[in-house]
Amino acid sequence: MTTKTDATNTTNTLQAYQKREALNRWLLSLPALSIIMLAAIGPLLIMLMYSFMVKGDYGGVKLWEFSLDGWMNVFLQRDIFDDTLGFADAHLTIFWRSLKLSILTTLTALAFGFPTAYFIATRPKHTREIWVFLITIPFWANLLIRTFAIQEVIRNEGIINNTLLAVGIIDSPIQMLYTDGAILFGMVYVYLPLMVLPLYASMEKLDFRLVEAGYDLYATRWKVLKRIILPMVKPGMIAGCILVFIPSLGAYVTPRLLGGGKNMMLGNLIESQFGAGRNWPLGSAISITLMLVVMFALLFYVRNVTRSGAGHG
Repeated sequence: MTTKTDATNTTNTLQAYQKREALNRWLLSLPALSIIMLAAIGPLLIMLMYSFMVKGDYGGVKLWEFSLDGWMNVFLQRDIFDDTLGFADAHLTIFWRSLKLSILTTLTALAFGFPTAYFIATRPKHTREIWVFLITIPFWANLLIRTFAIQEVIRNEGIINNTLLAVGIIDSPIQMLYTDGAILFGMVYVYLPLMVLPLYASMEKLDFRLVEAGYDLYATRWKVLKRIILPMVKPGMIAGCILVFIPSLGAYVTPRLLGGGKNMMLGNLIESQFGAGRNWPLGSAISITLMLVVMFALLFYVRNVTRSGAGHG
């Protein structure tokens, strides 16, 4: 009887201790949660409210005047002559360009980042930190400075054109700046380290004895890559793709400087609505739409990582 009473007291004491620990953790995280609520969720709620209001005459919104025009104008527009609804071709073009360039940026970064991460992961341990350090060097410079540097490389009087002219391969400069290709090149350069680092983190944990075993069983390099390496580093691949896709989808500085005014992306479209367009409800609706796309991408990432973890578990 005494033993049973002691066990019950021990259980109650343990439960009370766990409750105090949980309360302490919540109290310790309260400052961070408060900052997140004020600095992240608060502005998003304001944008959501603005998207359902009437635009002001000179910018801003007319408070407490409800309207769905902001959301309707994301993909539709009214004809100025007969007031009929039609697709907003300019917005759809910008949406498609943003999605296309973001996907191409992600795939190109993966194509260059995967062998780079594999190279680093197969180096001796005492040299890996040096290679990772070199990968992070671009982050030392401001994004704006790096984008201006890319301009100097691809403009008509830049390094590439001057080199090709000097060698005699071309007779006149190639127009590379202010094109979709320039935006793609710039975003791959900017976001490539975000692909390499997660891939390297996964490959560093890879047991390369499995790769050697595959070769010992006469598997080709393609089969070793497909059946051993790729399944093991899949979480790193997904994480790298998400880290590249999300910022490239809402990129502003790189498309603005390398694409010019005629090659806008979603970030530039949102800025124009809050600036020259003076249509805050539309800008807010596009911002929320972009956030929803990012949210679905994150849900896709979490779902795949969970499945991968369950499969390997």
